[in-house]
Amino acid sequence: MITLLISGIIGIGMVGAFLGFMLWWVKALPLIVIVTCVMLLLIYDFVQTLRFGENGPGR
Repeated sequence: MITLLISGIIGIGMVGAFLGFMLWWVKALPLIVIVTCVMLLLIYDFVQTLRFGENGPGR
């Protein structure tokens, strides 16, 4: 659990840094919207994985 948390935070930080540099060079509104949505979905999936595991919530 703790390794998933640490590796997830490192991974999200690295993706955020990469996309942040890309947005710094290419300042286009559609790209900003897409990157923001992707980051929100990434964080949402990370939280869901921490809560319920790899199989998702039980039905």
